Parts: sequence; structure tokens; C-alpha cells
Amino acid sequence: MIIIGIDPGISGSICFFQDGKILDLVEMPNMAEGKKNKRQVNGAQIYNEIYLRIKNYKKEDIKVVIEQVSAMPGQGVTSMFNFGQSFGVLKGICSAMQLPTYFVRPAKWKKYFNLINAEKDASRTKAIQIFPYISSKLSKKKDANKADAILLASFFYETFQSSD
Repeated sequence: MIIIGIDPGISGSICFFQDGKILDLVEMPNMAEGKKNKRQVNGAQIYNEIYLRIKNYKKEDIKVVIEQVSAMPGQGVTSMFNFGQSFGVLKGICSAMQLPTYFVRPAKWKKYFNLINAEKDASRTKAIQIFPYISSKLSKKKDANKADAILLASFFYETFQSSD
């Protein structure tokens, strides 16, 4: 089974995970939107990134797990709308590709890794502890989103019970 862990949002990441190992890790593809050069997720490239890595797998051997995000206090209306739009694009791509998709709340996977009320950067530290071979891809503070995608996939791998 291949697990695709997705931390949604413009600065999110996609982790491809199999048998307890990280196969690949990509930053969320994005592109410019409008005159002000704001960023938006690039749905076509997201599709390409996923398809490229799953084309040789049967659909029943693929599980997509997306962090179940919601509005956060203090976040602006525009940024919240954009975040929701990114989440919707990801759901749409997975639906169109007919991939089984699961949603996990941040509190659930963070509790599993003992990261509740921890700094954002704590997930990066935890991911490096568990998967030291990926540390070069998590060398910057901004790589916390990659770590979130890794830990989300790892959480799902360790806790998901197939009903087969």
C-alpha cells in the first residue's frame, strides 16, 4: 500500500509513503494568481506529481490522507478563503482520480506523536528523529510543512486498519 500524506495549503507538502518508508516528498505545487502575484495551488501540477508516482499501482493499493483543516481564530477572511480553496482543489483532484481519501484532524495525528501545544517546528524535529535519512530535506524552519505531511502519512500507516 502506498500512502499519500498531504498537508494542504499554498506552502503545504505531499509525502509518498510505503511500508514505513518515505518514497518521495514534494512541496505543494503553486503558481501566480492575478495581477498582485498572489499564490494559488497548481491543480494540474498536483495531479501530475501524484499520477507520476502512482501510475504503476492499483487504485485499491493507494490511500490518500489529507489533514482536515478548518478556520483558525485570528486568520483573515481572504487567507481563510484561499486555504479552503486549496483544500477543495485537493479533494477534487483525489475524487477525479478515484483515489480513496481520508481526512485526519491535526489534533489526532499530533496527539499520536505527542505534539499537542508544541511549537510548529516540533514536527520537523520529530520527523527527523523518526526518519533520519530525510533530514537533508528538512533542514530549514520552513520545512515544517513537509514534516507535517510525513508525520500525517506515518500516523495513517501506523494506525490504519484495512477492513479487508
